[in-house]
Amino acid sequence: MMHSVFLKRSAWTALVCIFALPVWADGRLMPAQVPPVYKQECAACHMAYPPGMLPAASWQRIMLGLDKHYGSDASMAPEQVQQVSAWLKANAGTYKRVREEPPQDRITRSAWFARKHREVDPAVWKRVSVKSAAQCEACHTQAENGNFDEHQVRIPR
Repeated sequence: MMHSVFLKRSAWTALVCIFALPVWADGRLMPAQVPPVYKQECAACHMAYPPGMLPAASWQRIMLGLDKHYGSDASMAPEQVQQVSAWLKANAGTYKRVREEPPQDRITRSAWFARKHREVDPAVWKRVSVKSAAQCEACHTQAENGNFDEHQVRIPR
């Protein structure tokens, strides 16, 4: 009986994850093929976010404004911008919860992000060990691999 309940719960959890964000065959949010320039350039200042976390229009605006990227100059060579832009567009979120373009194209201001993190005390984001809500890898131990499973969350002190 307990095994049956566990399987039903696991199946439900998997179903919820599939419809919440795009999950690739290996259970990760990050596509298997990631352009090295994306990891090199974007992950130099923050984690290389899975492209499915924003709609294509948001990624397009972000890529067009790299010279003033949230207060920093994140400019890249034109061919790098073209390569990364094409990859982001091809892998952007298209499902219901991510179609909405969040304020300032910030993942952390999206409605789905707010729902997923509603139980997190605002003081947590200010901890030195966390820095901000944009530092997913501070709590999501497998975020770099595109795995945001709630069972892998460890909120640092």
